[in-house]
Amino acid sequence: MKLILAIVSNDDASSVSAALTKENFSVTRLATTGGFLRAGNTTMIVGTEDDLVEHCIEIIGSESKRRTEIVPSTASYDIGRYASFPVEVQVGGATIFVLDVEQFRKL
Repeated sequence: MKLILAIVSNDDASSVSAALTKENFSVTRLATTGGFLRAGNTTMIVGTEDDLVEHCIEIIGSESKRRTEIVPSTASYDIGRYASFPVEVQVGGATIFVLDVEQFRKL
């Protein structure tokens, strides 16, 4: 058995969750915050059998799309002043961890 942790954008969370549920995966959603952009994310927790891991990852990948956004950034000058300018960054997609599960019990 495997435990899949998938961190997806809040924009994609509903469609990822719905697609996984449609394929009979049990999903738990947690609200999380990313460190780089300090933007809201959703972490999906999915427990599944070893032979279904790739199918689960394919579903997550098909529903979580990468996109480009413009975000404000600040740069510090040596004289103690800061300037703000827009920076183009990639957001979305998914970060996926697959962990071995030693034991699973549903009580």
